[in-house]
Amino acid sequence: MSGAAPAEPPAPPSPKARRIAAEYLQRILTARVYDVAHETPLQPARSLSRRIGNHVLLKREDQQPVFSFKLRGAYNKMARLAPEALARGVICASAGNHAQGVALAARRLSCRAVIVMPVTTPKLKVDAVHALGGEVVLHGDSYSDAYAHALELQRGEGLTFVHPFDDPDVIAGQGTVAMEILRQHQGPLDAVFVPIGGGGLVAGVAAYVKALRPEVRVIGVQTVDSDAMIRSVRGGKRVMLSDVGLFSDGTAVKQVGSETYRLVRALVDDFVAVDTDAACAAIKDVFQDTRSVLEPAGALAVAAVKQYAEARKAKGRTFVAITSGANMNFDRLRFVAERAEVGEHREALFAITVPEERGSFRRFCELIGPRSVTEFNYRISDERVAHLFVGLTISRRDEAERIARHFARHGFATVDLTDDELAKEHVRHMVGGRSELAHDERLFRFEFPERPGALMRFLAAMHPGWNISLFHYRNQGADSGRVLVGLQVPAADEREFAAFLRTLAYPFVEETRNPVYRLFLRQGRG
Repeated sequence: MSGAAPAEPPAPPSPKARRIAAEYLQRILTARVYDVAHETPLQPARSLSRRIGNHVLLKREDQQPVFSFKLRGAYNKMARLAPEALARGVICASAGNHAQGVALAARRLSCRAVIVMPVTTPKLKVDAVHALGGEVVLHGDSYSDAYAHALELQRGEGLTFVHPFDDPDVIAGQGTVAMEILRQHQGPLDAVFVPIGGGGLVAGVAAYVKALRPEVRVIGVQTVDSDAMIRSVRGGKRVMLSDVGLFSDGTAVKQVGSETYRLVRALVDDFVAVDTDAACAAIKDVFQDTRSVLEPAGALAVAAVKQYAEARKAKGRTFVAITSGANMNFDRLRFVAERAEVGEHREALFAITVPEERGSFRRFCELIGPRSVTEFNYRISDERVAHLFVGLTISRRDEAERIARHFARHGFATVDLTDDELAKEHVRHMVGGRSELAHDERLFRFEFPERPGALMRFLAAMHPGWNISLFHYRNQGADSGRVLVGLQVPAADEREFAAFLRTLAYPFVEETRNPVYRLFLRQGRG
């Protein structure tokens, strides 16, 4: 990855930007964070680096004691409070990670901490705050709702508010992340990618980087459905979003801070907006390189590095991505795994129309060839044509278009669903149901070894004498594949069909009498 021409540096900071950066430099250098935080590694992401042709370094803030960078700013703020303020106690509003930082700091400083969290906060984070001794109050659907309620409680109880981002001491505490990055990597560095919620981390990082190494780009990252900072900077004033996406709950902020906006507008070079699928793919990327599981907000910077490098055809550059947190709800992993392949452009989804006639199903399967099948769903519903929902592994996004054209050239009308949210989120799970055409149907569950080509070999073994009326397969990453198959077998063929089943080399269970089948899939009493 060496030998590339140096990237064009950003424009030199304006006098105003230099003044703002200098204003925060001393604050960051004297920040009190290491009573609770520790210096986290700057770790090469070797597999990801090879794949995108750039040197990617991960700043592992997910390895902090509360699995997030947030304790830096919280402790720096609280450690500077007057003794009488600490004695009264503190309050904060948080979607989870700042809450844990405040609770840990309060335990270290022996003071009361009231934490207002949105009701949408993952249970993992709520439980973690309880475990640290914080008093949790659940209120509202977003950070902004929790913030408004926290201000009411603060006034009523005389507590000191510890803002999660819009406070100079909090910003300075987060800026120590950049201090460590520049100390750990003193060679060429093209850009640092920083996730943005309210803007405390990116403001602190940008202030320190621009004060000491202004040639290094600072790139802010938000999700496409929680992009308040991007809209504010581009519009020239702070905006209030009417709603925010909650998948990346750690960055779900309707309005950024006034101080963070001031710093970001002056110091941040560029922004990248990433979607949910890209975040899921980035979680997988980091897992493959580190065997660690990030939360969605913690993976945004990695997703942005990939998107930024691809858009600019960058090669041989050095990028730092701040992995800001790892407070991931276990229940979300299923969704992340489902969407990561699409986000990484490793799975393409298609709707295929084939003639409803003997042999067409098999003819289509032969067109797939050796390509691995991730999903194959079908239910008989029309006398003339059949509609298949098919997922295939790919290595590049443009492969999906080529595959669709390939199917169409051979007479199978094809719709590329790879970017269709309805298909990805709902329809793939809904193919099925009752069918008046599924007379004489018998239902079987089969198992076969899950390896490349195994599904196609299974399909080739299906006897052409009986029509397939239902087919459901999804690669779940297990060592054996599971297929649900409906076959239309006339009563007169019972003996021949029994002989056919004995010839199959696959374990199977007949489910024709299963009440679930009769309730949801079988038409009438047949």
